[in-house]
Amino acid sequence: MVFYFTCRCGEFTIYMGKDRYENEDLIKYGWPEDVWFHVDDLSSAHVYLRMKPGMTLDDIRRNTVLLLNILTLFDFGISRLALVL
Repeated sequence: MVFYFTCRCGEFTIYMGKDRYENEDLIKYGWPEDVWFHVDDLSSAHVYLRMKPGMTLDDIRRNTVLLLNILTLFDFGISRLALVL
């Protein structure tokens, strides 16, 4: 089951797949407005930020991007973070 959240600001919906099957669903049903967060070249959750039509990357606040990076890395596992850093 894919998890989804709404940002407190109300501007974005966030989707998160916990395993490869959920990640494949996110890829299959993704929209062009989705911004994808993932640990490159390693197994991790896929986290999507769904922007509203007409929005650009410049409309996303820095703290929102930071929180989504943290969410992706947290799911990846603190013990495996050394592989990324």
